[in-house]
Amino acid sequence: MNIFKRLLKIGQAEIHAIVEKMEDPISLTEQGIEDMKAQLSETKEAYIIAKALVIKSENAIKDKEVAAQDFERKAHLILNKVKTNELSIERAEKLALEALELKSNLLLYVKSIESEVLIHKELVDEINNKIEVLKFNITNWEKELTSLKAKSRIISASEFANRQIANIDSNSTIDMLKKMKAKIEDENAVNEALNQIVQDKIDKDIDLALKEDSNSKIELLELKKRLGLE
Repeated sequence: MNIFKRLLKIGQAEIHAIVEKMEDPISLTEQGIEDMKAQLSETKEAYIIAKALVIKSENAIKDKEVAAQDFERKAHLILNKVKTNELSIERAEKLALEALELKSNLLLYVKSIESEVLIHKELVDEINNKIEVLKFNITNWEKELTSLKAKSRIISASEFANRQIANIDSNSTIDMLKKMKAKIEDENAVNEALNQIVQDKIDKDIDLALKEDSNSKIELLELKKRLGLE
């Protein structure tokens, strides 16, 4: 029973992973690019095999054509031996005919190979076109992936900023700024009070100096009167 539960959990985990990837365009694009690159690699291998087959078939055609020409040359040589009495006409004709038949068979084989070569060349062209399409798609998808990643970074940055703005009222930074503001206001109030105290003291000192100066003058006048100086 426990085994089945574990298998179920594993299956659920795999499903969740697939769903998460399906919901993530970046993961989907990356996977798509990897799939196309794998397909491109397989297609290139198929192209190499098909191209090699074409080259091999074309070389075989050349070899068979050379062999066919050689049999025709031998037929001529055999018939010439009749002129020199080296072979009887019957023997020469028989051997020449066999050589010409071999030539004919080789040429028939060449035609059959040529038909196959045409098919293989068409296949090579088709594979090559598919390679170019895959390259083009991979390039476009890689550009799309770059764009998606850039957009994702912008969206993430925007979401982070929005979150910060949404939480700004309850943020400790704001409380700290408020405390700093209150502290500055308190310091300003203290400075103003100190300035007022200093100003009051200065005013008192001036008044006292003026008062002392006035009393001295009065006393001086009275003394002069007593002495008859006025």
